[in-house]
Amino acid sequence: MDWLSISMKASAKKVIHPLDAIYDEHSRVLILGSFPSVISRQNKMYYANKTNRFWAVMEALFKVEITDRALFCHQHHIAMWDVIHSCTIEGSSDSSIKNVKTNDIACLVHKSNIQLIVTTGKKAAVLYNQYIHLDIPHISLPSTSAANAKMRLEQLVNEYQKIKGVL
Repeated sequence: MDWLSISMKASAKKVIHPLDAIYDEHSRVLILGSFPSVISRQNKMYYANKTNRFWAVMEALFKVEITDRALFCHQHHIAMWDVIHSCTIEGSSDSSIKNVKTNDIACLVHKSNIQLIVTTGKKAAVLYNQYIHLDIPHISLPSTSAANAKMRLEQLVNEYQKIKGVL
């Protein structure tokens, strides 16, 4: 084992999802990420990293300025959560995720009016397909992370347009 492997293993740690799901009984679209980034965990809000374009996509899609993210979700019948409840992860790296325990997505769906489940990014889609088995339509949309630099904001907005049919 080389030094890099040893130092990477040392930085991986078990983390429990610190954010409550955003939803209510009127929620119709559930947006699932994989697991909150370090910045989102610190700020206690989904997609809190300023370089993540999720909220910019929502503003463009709904033609509004979002000042209260949770309120926006409730007003537009959007639920937000992540596939993972706990895992071993290095920082914010989806590729480092191991030892996954999932959130109880079925329970949230039962308490709401979810008609479409959307996963954001490849890792969330893979985890959803691997662990969650619900009889609700599911689509996978591209990551809004800065790591997905090949997609411009306009392209992301065009892809995310798919959720509006249910809302």
